[in-house]
Amino acid sequence: MKGKLVRAEGHLANIIPIHLDASFFFERAVRSLDRNHVDKALKYFRKAVEYEPENPVNHCNMAGILSEKGDYEASNAILANVLEVVDPSMTECYFYMANNYANMDRFEEAEQALVTYLEEDTQGQFMTEAEEMMELLYYELDRPTKLNRIKSRKGVVEHDQARELLEEGKFAQAAELLEGMSSDYPDYLAARNNLALAYYYMGLFPKAKETIAEVLEQEPGNLHALCNLAIFHQNENRADQVLLLIKKLRVIVPFQHEQVYKLATTMGILGQHDTAYVHFRRLLKDEETAADPALAHYAAVAAYNTERYDAAERLWHHVSKLDPGSEVSRYYLSGLEAVKQGEQEPEKLSYHYHLPFDEQFRQWENYGSGIPEEMKNDPLIRSSFFWALRHGDRATKLQVIHALGMIGDYEVQQALQSFIEEPGEEKDLLEAAQTVLNGLKSAEHEDRNSQVVRPFSPIALKSIGKVPSTSEQSDTGSTSHWQAVVDRALQMSEAKAELQHEMERLWTDYVSRVHPEVPGTKQIEGWAAGLEYLAAKNHSRPVTYQSIAERYGISASTVSKYAKQIHSVCNSKPPLV
Repeated sequence: MKGKLVRAEGHLANIIPIHLDASFFFERAVRSLDRNHVDKALKYFRKAVEYEPENPVNHCNMAGILSEKGDYEASNAILANVLEVVDPSMTECYFYMANNYANMDRFEEAEQALVTYLEEDTQGQFMTEAEEMMELLYYELDRPTKLNRIKSRKGVVEHDQARELLEEGKFAQAAELLEGMSSDYPDYLAARNNLALAYYYMGLFPKAKETIAEVLEQEPGNLHALCNLAIFHQNENRADQVLLLIKKLRVIVPFQHEQVYKLATTMGILGQHDTAYVHFRRLLKDEETAADPALAHYAAVAAYNTERYDAAERLWHHVSKLDPGSEVSRYYLSGLEAVKQGEQEPEKLSYHYHLPFDEQFRQWENYGSGIPEEMKNDPLIRSSFFWALRHGDRATKLQVIHALGMIGDYEVQQALQSFIEEPGEEKDLLEAAQTVLNGLKSAEHEDRNSQVVRPFSPIALKSIGKVPSTSEQSDTGSTSHWQAVVDRALQMSEAKAELQHEMERLWTDYVSRVHPEVPGTKQIEGWAAGLEYLAAKNHSRPVTYQSIAERYGISASTVSKYAKQIHSVCNSKPPLV
């Protein structure tokens, strides 16, 4: 017996004991999933939770399997328990819950869970997937999701909105948004730099300079802040401070496109045209920026200002190819030819991709058509107006007041009101500004009243069912590029008659609803691409933003932007892919 017992003990000594713990059942669950044994995996994860109830990962794994099995309610119950009891910091659970709600077609609850995830999650692990779900919810709920912030991006949403406003020339609105960010994101220096630019474009130099000082206090070597400060000092005629900053900036060789662009334009404005030319040429050699007509124009200006006339001529011809409809390259090529023929003395040119201020006014007066619609929204032109309103001579200020009256939006009213409150302005200028401002407010009041009493104006009713004719467009202040959008979409799509009719129907519907507002001519590609995308979706055609974007030579986000704008007005509801 004893010998047998020894043998038995020796035999038992070769057996590896099993430790039944959470790790054991976790490994079994993973192995079952690899073999596609979903029910077994769920059973093992339940056992893992029993052994380690405080471990949120096991709970989430169990919720994931229930979601795979289509038991979305049970999955969300587990996820809610994780957030309420086990580990409230597991904010990714909100994203999982949003997926479950979407699969149950409970889109309002999906939106609420998704917004909570974006506003509370610090890591942003599922940002790409969240953006795709936002797009799905946009179409299902027929409205954009209200999102105040994305925590993992620390103010990126607000900053992107502010940058869009700056690019659209809406400086006061951008400033309001960026001011609100200052307390929430005190370390977000890019937002502070853009706030300084907004103040600068509005002519509020002391506030701009104060904001830049705050940035440099936190980061003395911040390139954007140093560039902005140098320009501010130049406006104040502080030559000694400008020279000190030029010495700093000339030895900097940045590699990021945005920083090279900023440094090049700054050096040009500061009169360091040789340095500016070198940096602009660097950008033109890069395929990511080589097709930008504004950049090619800036390089041409730098070449001209350094008497590289042959290079300037080549560059302006290049601008003509990149932007065939622009008057800018033709104007400057004409001036260059006059200088080369000795008919005109060379003068330093400014770094703006539009016609000189006086030339713009001369053309508008000659044409008798007022300010073209696309120029009203050009941020460079708008900023030049606001600048001239505060710092031009008396005649220029009168011209600007008249021009601003033809634009008449919120930004203009803010600028005129600020001008009226400015001490020391001449009485007749103040009276002219007040007259224009009163007229704008009166027109705005009448528009609101007419909308209440008569929802459809006679013009809009007349145009329902057809794109306005050229004569109707001229009567209402519109231009013929309404038709150019649908023409471009038809030309690019090469679609069958059914889809072409749908594009014409959609565009006619959109035009009739927003008439007499007019999209700018520079956005025709975007409008046409968005129109084609919606029409294809309405006819269940397999299409993506990216596939449309590649044919039109624009970004997928641009296609999405204009498709959503048409969709929001027309309330069309394309099926999802």
